[in-house]
Amino acid sequence: MKIMILGSEGYMGWPTSVNQCSQGHEILMIDNNIKKSLMRNHKRKPLVNQKSINARLLYLKKRFKNKVTFSNIDCSNLNKLESVFKKFKPDTVIHYAELPSAPYSMIGSKEGWLTLENNLKSTFNLISCVKKYNKDCHIIKLGTMGEYGTPNIDIEEGWLSVKHNKRIDKFMYPRQGSSLYHTSKIMDTDLLWFYVRLYELRVTDLMQGPVYGIYYSDNDDSKYLPTFSYDDIFGTVLNRFIVQAVVGIPLTIYGTGHQIRGYINLKDSLKCINLAIKNPAKKGQMEIYNQFTEQYSVNQIAKKVRNALSRININVKLQKISNPRIERNKHYYNARNDKMKKLGLHAELLDESTIVEIAEYVMKHKANIDKKFIKPRMKW
Repeated sequence: MKIMILGSEGYMGWPTSVNQCSQGHEILMIDNNIKKSLMRNHKRKPLVNQKSINARLLYLKKRFKNKVTFSNIDCSNLNKLESVFKKFKPDTVIHYAELPSAPYSMIGSKEGWLTLENNLKSTFNLISCVKKYNKDCHIIKLGTMGEYGTPNIDIEEGWLSVKHNKRIDKFMYPRQGSSLYHTSKIMDTDLLWFYVRLYELRVTDLMQGPVYGIYYSDNDDSKYLPTFSYDDIFGTVLNRFIVQAVVGIPLTIYGTGHQIRGYINLKDSLKCINLAIKNPAKKGQMEIYNQFTEQYSVNQIAKKVRNALSRININVKLQKISNPRIERNKHYYNARNDKMKKLGLHAELLDESTIVEIAEYVMKHKANIDKKFIKPRMKW
């Protein structure tokens, strides 16, 4: 197949690029490094800087022998995206080209608007390209479980049957994001569903929970791992907790720590992408999957980190701090995640060895950690 990967240099994008090359597909990687630019502007750095894109392309070509190219394209620029889309003619587009940070989106009006503008334009432009040049192209879009919020009923996989005045219909499950970033992802989903209904496009929307991990296969080259962010703007909770533990900072538990979310290993994210490629949405359908493997509260995650790292003589302390976010600290949370299992997903569950594996990687690069960007500075 010919697969276009938007946002190919990110935490998910690079492992996906490697993984799809390993499947023998022809790959076009697209990125404009906006996240790297924003991190520099806010003086945040990843744990380890990636090799240059030229070095990584050479690595892919030597390792897998199939055709892989890269274009520095801003997906929010329709003309530029159109030019590469109509030339490459992809069978599938995997869409990661969005600003993936709730804290960043809530810094202020400028950051909020950039999040909306980048995310919605990128999605709209991709839809426009597919509609104009190849309606049969399968769009795989990375959504987020954060779209749902924390409703007081079970979270279904994308859709909800409603009985009202003795009549029944199926609607998209109600969304109620807790940040502007999550709200932009809700708008993405609505845009995609609108164009699926009108023009019979084929879309798979993956509602992914927080991702953790650094390794994406059993034979990763340590020189070519994904960007690992641990700071207060771009880091995810488990990765951040492990970095805090390694440098001796008590784990920053927001509020009561009872907030529950669905989590997924980076390796499982790639399995889900492959399953979505092999089981594409039919023409005029929008498949929605809740892409997580386990549900934990923040307290449970913190205790797992403490227990696991005691095995390698790291004494982990926990600290509850005032919640910088406007969110319900204690709530009902029960999300369905059956569809990927039915397609054959066998999950890599969060055990102590996984946490230790990430910690050992972090320890190798401990000197790179900037402690002043651990505690949250963004409040809303």
